[in-house]
Parts: sequence; structure tokens; C-alpha cells
Amino acid sequence: MNSPRKSAVVIAGHGSRDPDALREFEALVALVRERAEGRIVRHGYLEFAAPTISEAAAACVAEGATDVAVVPGVLLGARHAKNDMPAELLALARDYPQVDFHFGAPMDLHPLLLQLVQQRVVEAEAGSEEIIHRQDACLVLVGRGTTDPDANGEIAKLARMVQEGMGFGGVKVCFSGTATPLVRDGLSQAAGEGWQRLVVLPFFLFDGVLVKRIYAAADELMLREPGVEVLKAAYLGVHAHVADVMLERARDAAEGRAAMNCTLCKYRVQIVGFEQQVGEPQRAHHLQVRDLSAREQQAPLVSGTAPYVAHPIEAESMEIIQAGRDWGGFPPEQLTVLQRLVHTSGDFAVADEIYFSAGAVQAGMKALLRTKRVVTDVTMVQTGLKRAVLQQLGVETWCGVHDPESHLMARNLGMTRSAAGIRRAWQKFGNDLVLAIGDAPTAITEAVRLIREHGWRPQLVIGLPVGFVGTRESKEELRRCLQVPRITNSGTRGGSPWAASVVNALMIDAIAWLVAREAQSESVQ
Repeated sequence: MNSPRKSAVVIAGHGSRDPDALREFEALVALVRERAEGRIVRHGYLEFAAPTISEAAAACVAEGATDVAVVPGVLLGARHAKNDMPAELLALARDYPQVDFHFGAPMDLHPLLLQLVQQRVVEAEAGSEEIIHRQDACLVLVGRGTTDPDANGEIAKLARMVQEGMGFGGVKVCFSGTATPLVRDGLSQAAGEGWQRLVVLPFFLFDGVLVKRIYAAADELMLREPGVEVLKAAYLGVHAHVADVMLERARDAAEGRAAMNCTLCKYRVQIVGFEQQVGEPQRAHHLQVRDLSAREQQAPLVSGTAPYVAHPIEAESMEIIQAGRDWGGFPPEQLTVLQRLVHTSGDFAVADEIYFSAGAVQAGMKALLRTKRVVTDVTMVQTGLKRAVLQQLGVETWCGVHDPESHLMARNLGMTRSAAGIRRAWQKFGNDLVLAIGDAPTAITEAVRLIREHGWRPQLVIGLPVGFVGTRESKEELRRCLQVPRITNSGTRGGSPWAASVVNALMIDAIAWLVAREAQSESVQ
């Protein structure tokens, strides 16, 4: 009868002369052991420290291991992971023929590590008293640097993914050694480009001599360039994400599974800045121009916009509302918004408390047709938007309250998640949006502050939160915010359905405007 097989994991580190690096590496190994579900976990080093990799493997065999996965405790696949560690594995296989040894892949650009990079950036930003838009900041990503262009190229790839995912205006890649540009050169180049802020991020697992040199170079730059804010983001360090990636690599090695190149596909896994696109349906985006020349020779164009058709109960309700009071005292362009709010609230008096800045309705309609984006403070506002109308106009919605980076911001900056979501929208989309706030007064407060202090210019701000804490005051602040078009009310009433109703009304008016324009165009022809 065959005895049960026993699994082990050896974390193979490079080794360091710096005791801080060794302490952190061994703390990570302890964390891996805690999460390894009973597997034997040992560690060994290539050089500079003990135990060696072969000694760690021997200890696993002595404990009865029959399957040993050797996982490189390095970030990227360069000489150590491609040559040195596999050579160790071949020697182990010769020494212990009764044991199955498996070699794991390096950690590479795993989605969990990208999330950890995102966390380190947000933590660094939270340590500053200044609020600077990421478009005015440059990420300086520092890699180890090797003679392997593949590994160096992965650093450049990571830099691009973080820049696009987090919205940095610029990115600079440099290395601590071997590859160029070196850290001091990269920092000097970035400082000379006129950025308000540099975020220096070492893509390293642990502290050590090289990380200390990177931070020292950043300190020197701060002294030379006092007009540029330099933030020193933390390296990855001992974290559950790192431990889980190592265990995943161990499982893959033991099961003989090679990682495919879809590891970082934004439609398969959560990638920083694109989390909401996981599982998104595949839609061809060239359908409008496919075979266009042939289609242009066919039948003449017909009007492309279908008028909005209300549900019979909705239509009857709107007839009752239109007949239920005298609407003659209101500007005609405001009627759809006001009547929709009456429909939502069940109260004709609501119409008397709504405030419109000059041209707010027209600004909102134009923005929906041009920017095609609505940002909300909570998902309840999103839920209240008419899906068919959104699809007809091609309008996208985004809410940051559950966005991973909003959570990081809220935790590190001591703000509500709704307010953090508003700041994320400012960073992510700039001015090209309609902002609909129906729940959180703190979201209005953050929006007004960004508008006044940082030049944010949403195309329209709808501020209709409900409640008793800060609600009245936040609406008054929005009303006095003269820099942007706005729709709000006074008092404590409001809510997510109210904010959604305003957006729905603007979309319905936008459809009516398109239908009228097309009809006019056809009559001229």
C-alpha cells in the first residue's frame, strides 16, 4: 500500500548582507507558512546568508516531504530565476531521486502585486499635506536592473500599467544598477520635466542596501529641487498579497500548470484602474465602419433617434402631474426635471425648492451627449438611472464608492468612501462628466473643494443628498459654488432617487432634442 504523499514549499531567496532584508524575508516566509494549509514551508538563500536552498530542501525531505515545490522569492525572471535556481533544482533531483521536485515561476506582474503597488502609491499620497492631481504628477518606478532585457522590460510594462490605471501624467523608469537610466539620472530627468510631484516607487520585495540608496537619492533630489514635491512610496514588503502569490506559484508548479499570457487580462482579473471591466461582455467596436462604403450606397439614411416612450402608468402619472398645478411660472427648459422630481417624491411642493444655476439644464444635456459619462456618489443613484435610455444615448456610469482605490484613500486620508470616490472621479475622468450626488453630503463637500481649490470643472453638478448631518450646509456650499453649472435644493430632503430623476429627465430631454433636430434636418432636405 502506498503511503500518503507529503508536500513542501521552499521559498528560494537571493540573500542579502543587510539584516533588515533578511528579517523581512523570513517574516514573509512565516506568513506563507501560516497560509500554507499544513504544507511544510522552508526557506533558503542563493548567497550571502544561511540556510542555503539545498539545506532547506534537505530539511523538507527529513520531515517526510515527497513533493517539493521550489519557488523563486524574486519578483521577475532574470538570471537567478532562469539559471541559478534551476541549477540548484537539478542538483537536488540527483541527490534525492525519491522526491519529486517542481520549480515555480517568479512572481512576475501578478494582479495582486499591482494592487499592492496601488496601495503603496495611495499611502504615499496620503502622507502629503498637498492635494495634487495625478495628471500633474510623475511616477518614478525603480526596478532592480539586470542584464536580462525581458526582466527590465517587465518594469517598463508595470510602469505603463500603473500610469494608465492610476492616471499619472507621466512615468519614468529607472534602475538601481546594471541597467540604465540609474536612479539619480531618472530622478533628475523627471524633476526637469516640470512636474509638481514625483512619486518614487521601488519595485522591490524587501528593504536592503539598494532600497536605502533609492530613498537617499530621493532625499538628495528634495534638497536640490525644493520646488518639486518628492514622495517616497514604500516597497512591497511583508504582505498577504505577496504570500498568496508565492503559494499560487507553488501550486502551479506542483500541478505542472504553465501560466498563460492572460494573467493580466483586464477582462479576466481585477487590474488597477480597470476593476469594473472584469467579465465585461465582448463587443466589437468596429461595427459602425465595417463594410461602410457598401452600406453608404444602399437606402437613404432614416432618422436614427427613437423618441422616448414612457410606460403607460408612467405616462398617466406625468399627465396627472402636468395638470396638477400651474407650471407657468417656471422656465420651460426646467419643466421635465421638476415634473420628474414631483413624480419621484409624490409631492408637488418639491418643484418650489429646486435651484438651477443659469443654463444648468442645457449644460447637462450637452454634457450627456458629448462626454457620455455620469459619475454618482453611491450605487443607488446608478440603479435609478433608466438603462434603456443610457444605452440609447451611449452614456456610461461610474461610481467610486466600491472602487478599491477609493477604499485605500478613505482609510489613509480619513475621509468617507463617497468623498474618496469623488476624488477618484476627479483623478480618473477630469472635467468630462456629469456628477450626480444623492446620498452623501461629504461627496458635495469634496467636490466643491476640488472645484474651488484645484480647478475641477465638471460639466454639471447635481447635489440632492438627504439627511440631517451636514446636508443643508453642503447644499448651500454647492449653491454658492459659481464655477460650475449646478442643480440642488435647500433643506434636508432629497436622496438617490431624486438625483437619478434629474439625470433621467436630462437624458429624456436630450433624446427629444435629437429627435427634433433630425426632423428639422429631414424637412430641409
